[in-house]
Formats: sequence, C-alpha cells, structure tokens
Amino acid sequence: MTPHDLGVLFDDLAAAGTATRFHLDRPFDLAPARPGTTATEWSVPGLALLVRETAGALAAAGAGPGERVAIVKANHWDYDLIACAAVRTGAVPVKLSGHLSGEALRTLLERSAPRVLVTDLGVLARTRAAGLTAAATTTVVLDAEGELPPGALRMSDLRGHADPGPRPRHDDDPLAVVHTSGTTGVPKLVIHTTRTLIHHLARFETLPLPRIGVRRGDSLFNSSAYAHGRTLCWTAVAPALGPRHISLASGECPGTTDLLLRAHPPTVVEALPSRYVRLRPLTRRLDNPFRNVRTYISTYDAVHPPVVRAYLQASAERRPLWMQGWGQSETGPLTFAFHTRRSVARAADGTATTVRGLGRPVPLKTRLKAVDPGTFRPVPPGTPGLVLCRTKAVAPGYLGEPERWAAKRHGDWWNTGDIATIARDGSVRLLDREVDHSPELSCLHAEDVIEDLLPEVLECVVLARPGTEPLPVVVTEDGLLDPVRWKRATGELPALADPVVAGWDDIPRTGTGKVRRTALLEQLTGSARTRGTGRWT
Repeated sequence: MTPHDLGVLFDDLAAAGTATRFHLDRPFDLAPARPGTTATEWSVPGLALLVRETAGALAAAGAGPGERVAIVKANHWDYDLIACAAVRTGAVPVKLSGHLSGEALRTLLERSAPRVLVTDLGVLARTRAAGLTAAATTTVVLDAEGELPPGALRMSDLRGHADPGPRPRHDDDPLAVVHTSGTTGVPKLVIHTTRTLIHHLARFETLPLPRIGVRRGDSLFNSSAYAHGRTLCWTAVAPALGPRHISLASGECPGTTDLLLRAHPPTVVEALPSRYVRLRPLTRRLDNPFRNVRTYISTYDAVHPPVVRAYLQASAERRPLWMQGWGQSETGPLTFAFHTRRSVARAADGTATTVRGLGRPVPLKTRLKAVDPGTFRPVPPGTPGLVLCRTKAVAPGYLGEPERWAAKRHGDWWNTGDIATIARDGSVRLLDREVDHSPELSCLHAEDVIEDLLPEVLECVVLARPGTEPLPVVVTEDGLLDPVRWKRATGELPALADPVVAGWDDIPRTGTGKVRRTALLEQLTGSARTRGTGRWT
C-alpha cells in the first residue's frame, strides 16, 4: 500500500469507501460540533469535509505555497487535521506543543516565523506574557468564547471560504516541521519532506507484517502527544489501513479514558510511555479494557518492566506482544524490540528484569555503529559507545539552526547522542543519553531494577552528577518510601545518594511526558551540571 498525500488523505479514503469510525474522549477544539455527526464521533467523509473547510479558512488567513502555519494548542488529534489542511494549501505546518513554556514557544515561533498561527486563548496568553511579537503573523484562535486580542481572527469567522484545492510540492521540499521533546532545553525544529516522512517512514508502516499488522476488523486506540512528528506519520497510515474503529485520547485521566476504551475495546494500543504508567490501574480490574489487545506499541521513551508486564498480563489473548520502537524525531524508528509475557517475567530468584534491549536495526533500512565519543573510532562489540546511524529517512535539517545540525552529522552518519552497546549479532542495548551518562552506572538500568523490585514506585529517575553519587528521584502514589525496602532493592547497584521522594506532578516533563532531567537536576540541586558533555543534545 502506498501512503496518501496528507492534503488529500481523507478525500482519497472517502472516495475508496473507507468505513472506519473515529471516537474521541472530547470534541475537537477545531470543531466542537458538526452537522450530521456527534461532537465525539466522526466518519471519514466528515473528516474530509472538515479538512477542506479548514484549508479554506487557513488560505483566507494567508496560508499558501511555501508559507508556514504554526499550530500550538491544547493536546488533541486535530493537530494533525489542521496540519493536513495546511498541507492542502501548499503551506508547511509547524506543530508546537502547547505544553511548552511561554519562553520556549516564543523562541520557536520567532525561529519559524509563521505566516499563520493557529492557537487557543490559553496558549496565546502565555506567549504574549513571554514577550512574543509577531507583526507579520495572522493569529487564528480556535476558542469559541472569550475576547480576542487586537488583530486576531476566530476560526469560525473564517469558515465558508473556498477550499484552495490540493497544492502539489516536490518530494524534497519541506512538508512539515516538528520538534524534538526538549528534555535538555528548548526543542529543536526538525524539517521533514514528503520523501522522508511519507515515502520512507509512513510507507514502512503500511507493510503487512505478521502479528503486528493492522487488520480490517481491528479497533485501534491511540493516546499520544499530537504536537509531535510521530502522530503525523501515524495519521498518514492508520486510517488508510481501514480498521473498524479508531479511538483517540487527548488526556491521561484514567476515568475518562476508561469510558472510551470500554465503548470500543482495542485490539491494538499505541500510547506514550507516561500514559501507560498513568493508565496502569485499569489493568488491575477484573473487567479491564485491555482484554482484547494483541499488540501494544510504545515509542518516545523507555518503558520499565512492571508496566510492560502489567499490560501483557491484562490481555486475554494467547500471545500478546509489546513492540518498543527506538528512534528520534530526526530519523524515525531505528530499532524495534519485542517483549512477551515470558521475556518480562520475574526470575524465580527475584532478580530484577530489565528491558534495555532495543532489538536490532530495521532490516534493509538502518545501519548503526557505536564509536568512541572522543575519537569517533568504532568500539569493539559489546563496548559502550556513542551511537551513529545511517538511514534514508533522516531529516534534511533543523529550522533556524544549521550549525547545530552540522554538529550532529559525521560524514554520512547521524549522531543520535545516545550511549549504547552493540553486540556482534547487531542487537542494541541502551545505557543513557550521552549528556546523562556515567561510566560507573547506567541510569536507565538502575531505574529498571528499582521499579521492578519496588512495585509501589510509579517512576524512578536516576540523575548522574559530576563528583558525587547519582541522585535517585522516586515517584510514589502516597509520597512515602520504606527505607528498609529501598536499601534491599538497591543493594546490588553502585552507590546512590539518598532518594528524593516526589509526587507525579512535582516532576518537570515534556509534552510527551518525558522527564526533563536537566531541569529536575537543577530544581533539586541548584546546578544543571551533568556527567556528560551534552555536545550532541
């Protein structure tokens, strides 16, 4: 199957008679209610009409070939629908997370210089408070109520303008701009083209892979950060595979999500690692909503063994599978690892399970090598090194930061900034980001061990510091941690500082739920200094 152009995606699917039904946990910010459909249930023809009407509105606001349309709002799948509409006008959508600080948003908006900004009043207030001035930008506000700032337009007032029709572009011209997670600072703006995003990344996902391929009778569930590049690729593929249902969660509240899951029990689940953690209590119910799931998919960040184990055990399927992808916004997936009930089972002697293995490079698409960070010479198999990759899916650059992009290129190789080992058989074992890495300890391995041996720990973050012991930060439901159990669980690990116990909301996070480790380290110690160099963040 060939992926569809984003600008005509839903038109093509409607013409093909695709009968997939889309179910939301709340109405789109883009369209609270539409004639002929409920606010939380959509058909393919309804989405096609919405994209065409939005394209007309964006064109009336100034979007057109070569222009940029920035999208920054509350989290929801309509990020990708607005992006499809922008592509239809010939413009380049720039997806920015509404979770970013006002200062970070100001920096990224100034760097991207959009012709049109699609936003909501909450985000607009934060960016203006941070000093954003965008004289050349037309601001289009999605909120139905509230006073608009001078010069801003309401999306509803722009509806009714003619759809400009799909505007073709060259395969190597910018198609979309997405941003990295921003765990160490202001995110980078990654430019993707039709060739990298559609021809290489999306097309790979349309392959009919055994056990993990989507079937016509499937019910898909997605709970993601829709401002990021992963969901744009997912949007180009998942509806085109024609599953029976697609359910999309914008929030992480277990109660609200439980209702959505029960209405259409999923067979395939893709979610942020942090969402898996937050929704884990649902797996403990006798009538848990994951009983029909045969495949779980995770990307973005590490998922620790107890979480994987809980979801696999919740499925009533005979052999459910957990697929963990490792990659970056700049490259797409580089490796896949597969976990089963047996692979994540606790050992008989109580030894902790780890899931640091990232599997092997994507066959025929990706090459990896580990090198010495100082000399860039290859290291022996099994030796920790900086991971470089080669893939045709690598993006062509960073918007507004060519020097930063050049610093991460090494000839034909791309520097991931991750420290890992690569065995003789090609299997990859992740240790840490280079900026966080300590030669004496893999922080990620330590986190796996602690979470596996202490079920009361929702999340553990180990922060490597220069000149002193690593600092563990432990998130528990009640803010308590038994010191005796802690000592027993960490007895086989290298020396750690006394743990800091925190609540979930005390931890600074990105829009994808990843811990902003540098910010957390500075918050707790007053210093952002880490063990690594941070040259390739």
